[in-house]
Amino acid sequence: MNTPRPLGRRQWLAFGLASLGGALLSGAARSDSDGGSRNVVYRLVPSGPSAQVVVVGGGMAGTTVAKYLRLWGGAGLRVTLVDPDGSYTSNILSNEVLTGARTLTSLGYGRQAVADRYGVVLRQARVQSLDAAARRLTLDDGSTLDYDRLVLAPGIAFDEAYGLSATDYAQRTPHAWRAGPQTELLRQQIASMPAGGTFVMSIPAAPYRCPPGPYERACLVADALKARGPGARVIVLDHNPVIQAEVETFTRAFSVVHGGVIDYQAGISGLQIDAATRQVQWTDALGAPQRVQADVVNPIPPQRAAGSAAGEWLALAGLANGNGGRWAAVDVLSYESTAVPGVHVIGDAAQCGLPKAGHVANQEAKICADAVVRLLSGQQPDAAPVANSACYSPITAGTASWLTAVYQFDPATRSMKLAANNGSSVGAKATEAASISSGNYRQMQTWFTTLMGDSFA
Repeated sequence: MNTPRPLGRRQWLAFGLASLGGALLSGAARSDSDGGSRNVVYRLVPSGPSAQVVVVGGGMAGTTVAKYLRLWGGAGLRVTLVDPDGSYTSNILSNEVLTGARTLTSLGYGRQAVADRYGVVLRQARVQSLDAAARRLTLDDGSTLDYDRLVLAPGIAFDEAYGLSATDYAQRTPHAWRAGPQTELLRQQIASMPAGGTFVMSIPAAPYRCPPGPYERACLVADALKARGPGARVIVLDHNPVIQAEVETFTRAFSVVHGGVIDYQAGISGLQIDAATRQVQWTDALGAPQRVQADVVNPIPPQRAAGSAAGEWLALAGLANGNGGRWAAVDVLSYESTAVPGVHVIGDAAQCGLPKAGHVANQEAKICADAVVRLLSGQQPDAAPVANSACYSPITAGTASWLTAVYQFDPATRSMKLAANNGSSVGAKATEAASISSGNYRQMQTWFTTLMGDSFA
């Protein structure tokens, strides 16, 4: 048997998804048995850099990068994963919890398998501060972690907007854009709506987590309300001038599949919400004031990198240097911060030109892991990274659509750009499913299970 060795990032990404319903291959796994056995033994590379890497954030990006750092970095690369929560609840498919198709429990993922199988050290704590000059992280339990390289995947935080407070989001007008208690609260509110009721949701200006997610939510809520009788309305107030993802799919879904139920309004402004009365006011794209009395209000607020607000740890460390201090700007060859050497930022918190989505976070983690191993070994990051993105969107209780795209590094702009079939970025665009179908819905389950297994198993 050949000795396992870390393959180049491009080789592993090429394994990605053979098709939208295909299987993501997990790391540098080798079978130690003959024939067609499915028994897999994970074996760390015996040689490699001797260093300490600390990863902050145990979501899609953070857990994936911790796993692949150990797989590709070798036995000498010590990896510690820090997260305040004992487990992770997937945001992907959490919209199905709102209609009862799934439970929050079904979306829960622990990190112990990654710890046991790959030797990642888990620390349940919050970041208190970061001393980038000393390369030291202080946790809220008073302990410190020194590092040679630090990878941050803290996720997002939410602005208080539209006249609402954090308490309003938690108790009366849930955004449910982080799967958890607000998801359950919104599910209960939808279940209690009267027949013919009005559901109002808002979409913040891009960038925000999961571009197709709000439109998917509107479809699933409309589908559930239609089943209770006629007269229901789902009013979608979009701060963006156009639909942000799967334009053809959601245009068809709004006008045909859920025609007469979904009222989609783009380019709105001046949104104000009274949490106590659920009265919603806004200005439409033509400048006319609008007002509606809602039964349920689901305002998805503007988002920013967690820790990036004034006085918080990410901002104090100088890492919130993108888009007016809202995101962390990075070099997409390595995801190293453009402001703070030795610190890499991946996932939703990064400003890198890629969509903020779970599959993309998984891809960014692998590019970053490969780059960190190379840098710690005295090499340079891969000069031509490629990433793929795939996501499914349920449109009804039993049908779905999908979107897929490939991104490649453009040396002229030093950014990741959509790649066309001929390898050029000219005329490139993401590919949508040709139809909304039950077959896509079945494939969605396979895609989700495979993706989560690649990150958490």
